[in-house]
Amino acid sequence: MWRNSATLSFSSKLLSSSSSINHYCFHYASAFSILSPNGVVEPVLSPSYRRFYSSSATPSPSPSSDSVIKLGFLADRSLGFRPLSSKARDAIQLACHYGRCYWELSKARLSMLVVATSGTGYVLGSGNAVDLAGLCWTCAGTMMVAASANSLNQVFEINNDAKMKRTRQRPLPSGRITIPHAVTWASSLGFAGTAMLACKASMLAAGLAASNLILYAFVYTPLKQIHPVNTWVGAVVGAIPPLLGWVAASGQISLNGLILPAALYFWQIPHFMALAYLCRDDYAAGGYRMFSLADASGQRTAAVAFRNCLYLIPLGFIAYDWGVASGWFCVESSLITLAISAAAFSFYRDRTTQKARRMFYASLLYLPVFMSGLLFHRLSDEQRGLADNPDRYIELSSSLQDVSEDDQKKKTRHFTGGPQARPPVAYASIAPFPFLPVPGP
Repeated sequence: MWRNSATLSFSSKLLSSSSSINHYCFHYASAFSILSPNGVVEPVLSPSYRRFYSSSATPSPSPSSDSVIKLGFLADRSLGFRPLSSKARDAIQLACHYGRCYWELSKARLSMLVVATSGTGYVLGSGNAVDLAGLCWTCAGTMMVAASANSLNQVFEINNDAKMKRTRQRPLPSGRITIPHAVTWASSLGFAGTAMLACKASMLAAGLAASNLILYAFVYTPLKQIHPVNTWVGAVVGAIPPLLGWVAASGQISLNGLILPAALYFWQIPHFMALAYLCRDDYAAGGYRMFSLADASGQRTAAVAFRNCLYLIPLGFIAYDWGVASGWFCVESSLITLAISAAAFSFYRDRTTQKARRMFYASLLYLPVFMSGLLFHRLSDEQRGLADNPDRYIELSSSLQDVSEDDQKKKTRHFTGGPQARPPVAYASIAPFPFLPVPGP
């Protein structure tokens, strides 16, 4: 007992004797402390030093003066780095905040779907070889333009989004970002993406991108509050990106390049009809004039969806007939189109939320399978030419065989020195150094 009290009094004198040491220890305890549930500040230290700073009835031996001085130096050094760490933490939080806002403004997942359709069109229009650098530039420019269009869409619909449950937490209605900031972001992306496509792809591709941005932001967006025809205008907007990719690769618009845009157009109608039926109340609260709002029973909505699913059936045969894909794609396309048509017909017979959601999921599955099959079974220019003229392969192989035989005969006559052998002077034109004399036989 005497030892404990003596140790306690010695430690108290040691802490009170030097003001500098007491100052260091105080800052060290405050720098590494937390609040306990009862409101008492508890230092976050090792168990031995935690017993030193506690006020228990039986205090443990305190550290020596050298240890306290070392703790003081550590505390002073940590205080020197504290402002730098707090600024770095604030910068990271600010970057995460604006990054999340930009991600939501751009509707990144929808924009990436647009990029996927544009990239597919680029590969289909590339012919024999795909330019990877051109593909990357085209996808990057398409991503910027799509993000700009989606951001402008939210700027114009800020009041409508604030009234809907699924959109009221977007950056603009929730007040996480200002309207001038969003407009600056959208304008910068739009100009940069269009300029990139003009420099790295072609002016025609840049024109398609700019026209699609204007059509989506300044025609389709206000039309959503005016007339139900906005769904068909939005389908045109979705059909342009694969055509943009085809033009960026081939430099022209051709009939073969319209197969994937046609698939995107007819696919979007049942996709949007299912979504509009599922979100009827939300769209009505937001003030949007969707096709499903004027159809209380849902029969016309389901009929439109089913009719456009049937329009997708001939696309596989057209792709095979025009030489874009092989016959296997014709079979696969027919199967997946019949599957989505069956889901649409089921929704037409029984117009319930469950059947509409099933048709919506079927539409989500259809598009990636269709594009993957089109890429996997696509035909290059050489394969396309041989498919159009099967006799060409026989003529080509026979001509190559005749050329190889003639070359072999010429080499034999030259090395045997026959009467029809070419004179050595005939090879002077292909000598490495034409100004040197060619040696005789």
